[in-house]
Amino acid sequence: MTETLSLDMYQSAGVGVAALLLGLYFTKKIPFLKKYCIPAPVSGGLLVSLLTLALYAFWGIECRFDGSVKDVLMMLFFTSVGYQSNLKVLRSSGKLLPIMIMLVTVLIAVQNLLAVGISKGMGLSPLFGMASGSIPMSGGHGTAGGFSPLLEELGLTGASSISMAAATFGLVAGSLLGGPLAEFLIRRRHLAEPSGNSDTVSGMEASAASPEARKAYAHSEESSFRGNLKAVCMLFVAMALGVCLSKLLALTGITFPTYFGSLIVAAIIRNTTELRPRWSARLNMKRIISVGDICLLLFLGMAMSSLRLWELASMALPLCLILLGQVAFMALFARYAAFPLLGRNYESAVLMSGLCGFALGATPNAMANMSAVCFKYKFVVNPFVIVPVIGAMFVDIINTGIVTLFLNIFC
Repeated sequence: MTETLSLDMYQSAGVGVAALLLGLYFTKKIPFLKKYCIPAPVSGGLLVSLLTLALYAFWGIECRFDGSVKDVLMMLFFTSVGYQSNLKVLRSSGKLLPIMIMLVTVLIAVQNLLAVGISKGMGLSPLFGMASGSIPMSGGHGTAGGFSPLLEELGLTGASSISMAAATFGLVAGSLLGGPLAEFLIRRRHLAEPSGNSDTVSGMEASAASPEARKAYAHSEESSFRGNLKAVCMLFVAMALGVCLSKLLALTGITFPTYFGSLIVAAIIRNTTELRPRWSARLNMKRIISVGDICLLLFLGMAMSSLRLWELASMALPLCLILLGQVAFMALFARYAAFPLLGRNYESAVLMSGLCGFALGATPNAMANMSAVCFKYKFVVNPFVIVPVIGAMFVDIINTGIVTLFLNIFC
């Protein structure tokens, strides 16, 4: 008989922090992790998830985590991303944004074709394939939760368990695929040289106007404190206004990610300050980005620690085959379609690692993948502007449209 061990918000946050610290230690001590750009919170979080899996498998104890702090950290991180959304930089990215949108559209369509095709080939309902296609892969847990009731209404028993298990698998796979694939291409094609930084983590303290990563700068303790305080205040102000905007957007009947309003408000503030150099200087983007990076690391530590890996262990053979097929397709698509179309350069390798992150997991995974690659080599601006914009504004819209089309055609 299963017993439930419920952790409150403070205990859940503590476990996430422990996972992050473990990941930082592993990254420093295990060369493989740093060599293949595995994000620190992913390695530490997976270990904690394996421990909770052991508790469930051997002692019948199911750990349940409170996601309150994790959700706040996610909001803070995406608000910091909004502040980085400089339209001048986005315009300078040229064809990268439309190419990425095209790649995402093709990717989502093929994810569903692959899943439905394998399902039909094994004599299963196409609905089984839809529950393991782009809904949990590109959509993540949020989209999986949103579509599961509809799939069950259409006749798929256990749609929620299937799609949630697939989303959990994708979260892990997306984090483990993007970094190593980018690392392979960078080394093979000599696209960049390692930075030589021996630290295990470093904030991407670079603004859009000055993209040099990890550039040394001196501050007194007092000025550092004031700078960090101002950055945190700016994040909370934009987040508070963003919640109001999200409530207004909800009235349209269109489903947006919870962080969408905050991201948009932060982007408006950033681009308004760009009108006056004096305003832009006062915004102190380096501090905002640093605080956002910290929130991302903590968020991922908590998210990876709370994975319910026993849901993967209970999956039937057909679902395993579909998910392995999704990972194989993603690797081939990223290597032979995305990388060439994006330019075959270092920037395209970074973008490709991000594409693997949110096409199999979620946007934070994409950002962590890109940060891990850039930490080892060098920072580039465009991927950190393009990927969040696509993840926030385009993926859900494209995914919803394609899934609706497939449900009407095949189901």
